[in-house]
Amino acid sequence: MPTFGFLIDNRKCIGCHACTVACKSEHQVPLGVDRTWVKYVEKGTFPHNRRYFTVMRCNHCDLAPCVTICPVTALYRRDDGVVDFNSDRCIGCKSCLQACPYDALYIDPDSQTAAKCNFCAHRLDQGLAPSCVVVCPEQAIVAGDLDDPTSEIARLLDRHPTQVRKPEKGTRPKLFYLEGEAAALVPAQTAAHGPTLWGRSAYVGTDGKPVEPSIAPRPNAREAAPSLPQALPLAAPPPSPRRVYDVRPRAPAWGWEVAAYTWTKSIATGAFLAVAVAPLLMGAPLGTGLALALGLVALVFLGLTAGLLVADLKQPRRFLSVLLRPQWRSWLVRGAYLLTGYGAILTLWLTARLAGAATFAAVLLWPGAVLALCSAVYTAFLFAQAKGRDFWQNPLLAIHLLAHALLAGSAVWRILDVFSGGSSNRLPTLVLASTVGCSLVALLAELLTTPPTTDAHLALQWIIRRPNGRLFWGGGIGVGHVLPLLLLATGFPAAAVLAGVLALGGLLVIEWLWVQAPQRVPLS
Repeated sequence: MPTFGFLIDNRKCIGCHACTVACKSEHQVPLGVDRTWVKYVEKGTFPHNRRYFTVMRCNHCDLAPCVTICPVTALYRRDDGVVDFNSDRCIGCKSCLQACPYDALYIDPDSQTAAKCNFCAHRLDQGLAPSCVVVCPEQAIVAGDLDDPTSEIARLLDRHPTQVRKPEKGTRPKLFYLEGEAAALVPAQTAAHGPTLWGRSAYVGTDGKPVEPSIAPRPNAREAAPSLPQALPLAAPPPSPRRVYDVRPRAPAWGWEVAAYTWTKSIATGAFLAVAVAPLLMGAPLGTGLALALGLVALVFLGLTAGLLVADLKQPRRFLSVLLRPQWRSWLVRGAYLLTGYGAILTLWLTARLAGAATFAAVLLWPGAVLALCSAVYTAFLFAQAKGRDFWQNPLLAIHLLAHALLAGSAVWRILDVFSGGSSNRLPTLVLASTVGCSLVALLAELLTTPPTTDAHLALQWIIRRPNGRLFWGGGIGVGHVLPLLLLATGFPAAAVLAGVLALGGLLVIEWLWVQAPQRVPLS
């Protein structure tokens, strides 16, 4: 069985876009999205400048993260190494867009399912070359069997050094570049050059707004050395590479629904954890009314969590495929089963408490607590499968989510306890203060251990500086953490309720920033 791959010979590419047009024609790709596109990058200043053309597309990785994260096997790797897709199975969860480090996938505006370059698999099955290879006037695109030493691609790989995009991701891509330009292959090395004839649109920076190219100014020799009239002219620092033509930047694939889902899930799991942990802290179970109130809050917010997950799908009618046709390596599938199991146990526990079956409810309490705990943190493992987003690769993200679930649960406990007549009970206040402190420590520890990559630090700067530094420090940390601690220190019941509400609001701000920030970093 052959193993197919692509090689882009940058010595020959003239940037004619014939491959882009052929791909669109072959696959009826709608306007606004591309399976193959050409990126232009310029270096130097006239007359010592040069333009580089780089063909971008799916890398058909041996260890494709999009295949691993796909919950319904809509993306799969064929025996010949081609990563193909089945739009009839896709539920439009957009997790593959987050997993791909190369920005190769998109949501088709017509079918509302994921799509990308599939190596013209229908042509391969007929013994034909991909359409982009056939149409290239300079034979700059080479496709063939990597395992056949007599194939042209194998000979070129054997005779010349080549580059791949983001080898540190460990995906083993099969798209190779001969004399590839690093400024084109690494997105962070090129600033956008929007207001030009060649720019289809200004590039989206880490703040989500168009940015101008950061070109270093040329110093004036006389101003630089006024006391040396005969000094030699100072050499100007080289300008940074400029991105002068590219596809339109894509908006974040996961929007407010995903941020809200992480927040509602924290409340849904934390409220039940409060029911389980409270007897250990108090030495006696919670009162029936308070326990039932916490359980009902957990169930309502669990329903909201499921609703938000379905609402975020581009094909919501297919949501049951996650449970009925699962791809078990995906943490989206594992999370769906954890939430389903937790919901079942929570419903049985509430039914048992309402029916007065205290013994049966006690038996269900700890299995439910374990499922609640797993449901609270599984999203960290799902985000870790999104290899395209470096900021989410921090192992402390699981601690972050656990701390937020405990904080949400203690906030709901304190609020409900006050309204149920337990305003004099100091324990919920102490628990809330402790979880606020733990959440604050977890957040700061996560910021200090941001993965040491350019993309991760760009996302970090988007959170703590511009454009969202005030929202993070003022809303998430100040209003959501510091102010609740001050209010709880007063000892007033009304202040405790306000502290709980502010803590929940701060969590929502933090979750929105954590979901949005990595998606503001360009991948191609």
